[in-house]
Amino acid sequence: MNNLIIKGATIVNEGKEELKDVLIKDGRIDQVGENLHPHGNMRVINAEGLYLLPGAIDDQVHFREPGLTHKATIASEARAAVAGGVTSFMEMPNTNPAALTQELLEVKYEIGRNTSVANYSFFMGVANDNTDEVLRTNDRKKDVAGVKIFMGSSTGNMLVDNYMTLNRIFSESELLIATHCEDERIIKANKEKYPDANDASFHPLIRDAEACFESSFSAIQLAKKYNSRLHILHISTAKELQLFTNLFPLEDKRITSEVCVHHLHFTSDDYAHYGNLIKCNPAIKAPENKNALWDALLDDRLDIIATDHAPHTWEEKQQPYQAAPSGVPLVQHSLLLMLEYVKARKISLEKVVEKMCHAPATCFQIADRGFIREGYFADLVLVDMNDTTTVSKENILYHCGWSPFEGHSFPAQIKYTLVNGNVVYEDGTINDSIKGQRLSFNR
Repeated sequence: MNNLIIKGATIVNEGKEELKDVLIKDGRIDQVGENLHPHGNMRVINAEGLYLLPGAIDDQVHFREPGLTHKATIASEARAAVAGGVTSFMEMPNTNPAALTQELLEVKYEIGRNTSVANYSFFMGVANDNTDEVLRTNDRKKDVAGVKIFMGSSTGNMLVDNYMTLNRIFSESELLIATHCEDERIIKANKEKYPDANDASFHPLIRDAEACFESSFSAIQLAKKYNSRLHILHISTAKELQLFTNLFPLEDKRITSEVCVHHLHFTSDDYAHYGNLIKCNPAIKAPENKNALWDALLDDRLDIIATDHAPHTWEEKQQPYQAAPSGVPLVQHSLLLMLEYVKARKISLEKVVEKMCHAPATCFQIADRGFIREGYFADLVLVDMNDTTTVSKENILYHCGWSPFEGHSFPAQIKYTLVNGNVVYEDGTINDSIKGQRLSFNR
């Protein structure tokens, strides 16, 4: 039953905090106001002392299905997402097989429809030789998140380095183009500089700031040449920030950017403790980069906070540095981590909501989500800012079973997560009988 009323919550939405009630009918927000009353036997959630946020929207996750289900499944990681207050996700194409045809892309949507407790969308993958197939997605721009180009190699060997392919995608795609930007030639040259690299501290030296900057700069040149809609994922360096602007509102930007929670939290100093557990692409870099990313996030040069959630098994991560895969599982703890920074007065709660909820919806033109507005889907999260969450083996929901935050106590707790008006997470329990919906886009 997705008819209910939330009473007495502190609503955080569109830059304001207000003490109000929310009435939900047929999965959508029917009324936001004061002294609202339930209809009939409608469920009532007493939210006094709790903060009500729009559900977070993660625009970059790797849920590994199909083909890599020893690492994760869409079902397992969607469960972790809703436990962390993430109600919608957009998943990347580097699975096995990769989502490089319309038919393979639709296989993932079918898995999502049958197994995901969160709302879902998937990116169409670009390879050097599937341009015609990618451009068929122009006919599906209302129900596909976008197209994804790996302009640097990462998990899945989907590097696109054919200049003719890039030109055609940037000139003809009618969808948002999301890019992973690292220059392969620079990375290769750096590997030759460090032939004896034997631990994760070498990772930011091999996949360095120059590799990120040159690739991001190239993507932006192409986007400006063709007026493409470009979104550059996981910005990790101070140098790249000169490529972005805060002179326009987000809805008017043709070139947008994302920062991930691990680049806001960890630095290269942390490799000594975490080693391969925080090995990821692009690499976590020196502390001055983290400081610059925070500045750019707060002044709106960086538009979205996401995770790049990328699980691998514990055994895979225990391999020697050069053999260990890149990626970190994060989607269950991303909102909690940002709430910790709210408590530390590094960022306001309103800004967190802007960057994790409103901005992804605006950037991707998601229909009727990302805001607490009458008529919108009731994707909502109730948070207790006076409780704590200690990460342990027992409550990690990732299929891989580990987190770099194991043993850490966050100074907040996710109490309820609602997806399309359904309570899918409540005080540690997930309702697996409810499934999310396919996201649609106003394009």
